[in-house]
This record gives sequence, C-alpha cells and structure tokens, in this order.
Amino acid sequence: MASVRQPAVAGAFYPGRARDLEDTIRAYLSKVEAADGPVPKAIIAPHAGYVYSGQVAATAYARIEPAAGRIKRVVLLGPCHRVPVRGLALSGDDAFATPLGEVPVDKELTARALELPQVQVLDASHHQEHSLEVHLPFLQAILDDFAIVPLVVGEASAEEVAEVIERLWGGPETLVVVSTDLSHYQDYETARRIDGATSKAIENLDPKGIGRDQACGRIPVGGLLALAKRRGLRVETLELCNSGDTAGDRDRVVGYGSWVFFEDGKGGGSDFATHTRSLLGRFGARLLFLAAASIEHGLKHGRALAVTPADHPDELRRDGACFVTLRREGRLRGCIGSSEVKRPLVVDVADNAFASAFRDRRFKKLGKDEVEGLKLSISVLSPSMPIVFTSESDLLAGLRPGIDGLIIEDAGNRALFLPSVWRELARPSDFLQHLKVKAGLQAGHWSDAFKAWRFIAEEIADDDLDDPAAIWKA
Repeated sequence: MASVRQPAVAGAFYPGRARDLEDTIRAYLSKVEAADGPVPKAIIAPHAGYVYSGQVAATAYARIEPAAGRIKRVVLLGPCHRVPVRGLALSGDDAFATPLGEVPVDKELTARALELPQVQVLDASHHQEHSLEVHLPFLQAILDDFAIVPLVVGEASAEEVAEVIERLWGGPETLVVVSTDLSHYQDYETARRIDGATSKAIENLDPKGIGRDQACGRIPVGGLLALAKRRGLRVETLELCNSGDTAGDRDRVVGYGSWVFFEDGKGGGSDFATHTRSLLGRFGARLLFLAAASIEHGLKHGRALAVTPADHPDELRRDGACFVTLRREGRLRGCIGSSEVKRPLVVDVADNAFASAFRDRRFKKLGKDEVEGLKLSISVLSPSMPIVFTSESDLLAGLRPGIDGLIIEDAGNRALFLPSVWRELARPSDFLQHLKVKAGLQAGHWSDAFKAWRFIAEEIADDDLDDPAAIWKA
C-alpha cells in the first residue's frame, strides 16, 4: 500500500481548498511579464506564506512554464526548520500530497542519491517541514506529469550538497529547485542591505558570501552555487524584496528573492560560449586561412608556419586551446589539439593544423595530392571541469549528448572527444566506449580510479565560409 506524505501547512501558508489554491497561483503567474529566452535549469525561490512571498516565487515559476511538457523530474531542496538533520534527508513516502493532488516520489533517483554517504531517509524531517511543501502547488499548477526528489538539507558542506545535485542533474527533463527565504526579523532598511549582499553573492556564484543569518536555506543555496560555478551556469536575479513590500509592516521583516540559472543550451560556460561565438564570428575566417597556410607551409618545408602573435588582433593573441580537424570525403583525416590553454590562440591554431596533417599517428602524413577536397574545421575549447560520479552508469547518465566534450583518464591512459563526435556516436554508451578504445583501454574497462572531465567547444568550419576552397588559395 502506497504511503503518502500529507500536507502540513495547507490552509495556513497557502489556501487549503483546491479551487482557491489554483486561482491564487494563476493570479500570481498572470502578473509576471512574459520573458523570451531559454528555460532555466535551476531556480531559487522563497517558501514563506503565499501572501508574503507567493508573487516572488511566481516570477521564477513563470520562467519554467514553457517547459511544462518536458520537465518530468524536479529535484527539490530546502532547509530543515523542525527536525535537525546531518547531511541531506530523503522521504520514504511514495508521494507528497497537496490540495491539488499527489506528486509521486522518483524512487529511481532517490536510490541513486542514497548511494552517497551524506544522504539518508528521515521521514521525521519531512512530516511538518514547509520549505519543500509550499513549492509543490506551483509545480503542480505549471507542469504536466512529474515526480520529485524531496531533500531536506541540514548540516552539510556546499560540496556535499553539490555532489548530490550533480548526481541528480540529468538533462532537460530535470529541474532543480532550491528553497530559501533571506534575512529574518530585521528592520526594513537593514534587511534591504543584507539581502542585497546575499543577492550579489548568488550572482557571483559565491557560497562563502552568504552568512548564517543571511538565508535560512544558505546550505542548499551554497551547494547549487558551487555546482553552478563548476558547470559555468549563468544566473539572473528576478526579484528581491521583503515582507515590508508585500503584506507586513516594516519593523521586523523577512527577505525574499528569486533567481534563475541557465545552461544556455551549452552548459559549462555560458560566458565562454558567448565570447567565443563572437570571436569566431569576427575572426573565424582568419583562423581558417591561418590553419590552411600552416598546412601548406608544412607540405613545402616540413614544419608548422611560424606565427608572430603581434601581427594579429588582440583577441587572437590571447591564450586559447583549440583542436584542428581534417576530413576527406566525409571521413576523418586528422585531428590534433590542445586540451589546456597554454599559448596564444593563433600559435595553437597554426601548430595544431600542422600536427593534424602530419603527426596524427592514425594516418599517414598528408600528401600534396590530398589538399584538393580537404575539409578543415577549428574547435575552440572551454576550460574543462571534473565530473562527479560513482559508477559508469552514473557517468553516462550525466553526459549531455551534443553538448559535452569529454576527457577520460585511467591507468595512465588519457583521451579526448570533441562535442562534434556526438554526430557519429549519438548514444552515451557508444560515445564512452569508443573514447576508452581511443585511450588504449578496453571498451568495457572500469575502475574506481576512472576520472572524467567535461568541456564545451565552439566550432568554425570552412563550409561556414561563402567560398570554402578560398582558404587554400592564400
């Protein structure tokens, strides 16, 4: 027989009748101005009574509504107010109820979370806790069928919380919601000052910038910020106010805010992606001409073209890491690059173009007769970030097809696949197995020492030019 966690604050924090509750939430959402752009991967929103903070929460949930049919899992984290918890506490119940119905608990994801030592099942922490419950009606109002992973967060480090969120991150089907109010029971102006500092820390992805008295949910917020920084998410502040602005006096107020976090379709560095797309839009043709010139120089002189960074625009003199890929008749003909930033981008492009043509051990050196029909592309790489996982299935579940470049290392062997490889190996299991083989490992290899890093890349190809063959006419 299924067990259901019954609502603890219906009729107090929010309306207790389904029709009234639905109408209240719809009224809040109707007041939020529509926004274009991507749907957030994660949000931070308040958990006070709706009369105080419901409109603030609605500013975040309105940004989720366009993905109503896509989001199937919600990882919901909030602080404990009733029962102390060491680490993070899951519920053993099969569903959580509100006046709008029951929301199932995702047992598959809860089992994955429980593999981590900082996670336990503690029903007592959930029975009277409001920090998660008040978010459920908003989720029920805007999403179609979905399940939750409810986590009450107690004493834990930001990294311990980040590890749990990373484990449950998933793809576009998964939303992360962190519940917190801000400063408590300060006068109006003091609260505005404290909450402004908290908002700045969130915008800077700085967990250490949020003190004990600045947010009751500072620990789950800190975990999200640590992970967001590691994954290169972009954060946007939607609303910042306090109960003195909504439904209370200004002598003793509670602060509220809402924030949204974006992967921007790339993840792992929205600033990098935006900057690099701009760079390649302005100088991509120049880099392609440089790569081709280095290959032609190699055909004549047996060495890469010597590049003087001072001869190039400032943006191309800066250090960067790239891979140069060569193809003939649709087949790979060479691919060499740098996984880490170590020299000016123009130098990296010239040297890696030469190496792709003449030093890729998988192929014979490029011949003069092969230049005609040779296709060339350059991928500029973001810094890599370590991936947290405990098993191969865990790693595979966290990969983002079409987005992630991947570096693996084990037993002294190391290899890299660019994100473009997903075009040929669309399944994560195939992608990883072929990368293992590239590294000199068996396709089924696994060990506790296995390491992996993700990165993103922006690519420019000769086919992006009006006259692709022109790069060989310099």
